[in-house]
Amino acid sequence: MLQFSARRAVRCAPPASDPHIPIPVNFDDYCQQKAAPPGSSAYYALRQASVARQPLLTALFALRREFEETVKETSDPTIGRTKLAWWQKEMAALAAGEPSHPVSKALTAWQRDLEDSYPALQALLAGYEMDLDQARYLDYPNLQRYMAGVGGTFATLVARATARNPEQVSNWAPALGQALMLAQFVEALGDDARHGRIYIPIDEMQRFNVTAADLINRRYSDAFTELMRFQTTRARDALNAALAAIPAEERPTQRTLRAQAALSLAVLDEIEREGYQVLHQRIALTPVRKLWIAWRAARKSN
Repeated sequence: MLQFSARRAVRCAPPASDPHIPIPVNFDDYCQQKAAPPGSSAYYALRQASVARQPLLTALFALRREFEETVKETSDPTIGRTKLAWWQKEMAALAAGEPSHPVSKALTAWQRDLEDSYPALQALLAGYEMDLDQARYLDYPNLQRYMAGVGGTFATLVARATARNPEQVSNWAPALGQALMLAQFVEALGDDARHGRIYIPIDEMQRFNVTAADLINRRYSDAFTELMRFQTTRARDALNAALAAIPAEERPTQRTLRAQAALSLAVLDEIEREGYQVLHQRIALTPVRKLWIAWRAARKSN
């Protein structure tokens, strides 16, 4: 279990976006269950942070999961927009100090500079809103705008929560967040395609002669293998470059992000060994392996 330095229980009305939140609810427990169930990569990455910062980081991870579920796990776009509108109101309530959702309450309790972080929280929500507007991207620059809004913003929020020099985080954290998303696109390609979302640029698929129908219908081919080799190499190179760009004085403060990157690199290696068979399954690491990789990565000195 994640170790929290304090435990707080709150009584709150369930939001319109999720009528099944229990009352009363311990918001720390809710965030942990939402963001980092035992055995998940997020669980082991969050365990690398200091005990004092784990509650805030877990709340941030839970908020990202709430946004992701709002736009990606709703089949009806109208319902998705209704839920998104609720979250926009909840972000305004958070800024006003009157949140109603357990995740928002956790952020209120643990975020020291909530006023400074509020624009980034809004930017994160706006980034996920792009998923309601488009499911395909013409080229890599278009995809990068989405990755910057979601991955770059989220990594910046996480980095700021523990950084020695929060004002410098924007110089290196966004690249790491985008690299983590590139790895996620490779890992979740089959599941995303089945839900109508393809995060491989159209022009790159055309270059390798792979169609959306190939992905949706789980058709493997030599062309698909070459496409995935390209995507995997780009994600790996981006992760390694982003890790190298973390300032030396911040490396001890960024154990969670570094563990996430190491876990993503290990998954990419596993996917490569499995011949990029990601259309019909999600290739993952065992919990024991996740624990070892996260622990080792968080304690590397360089």
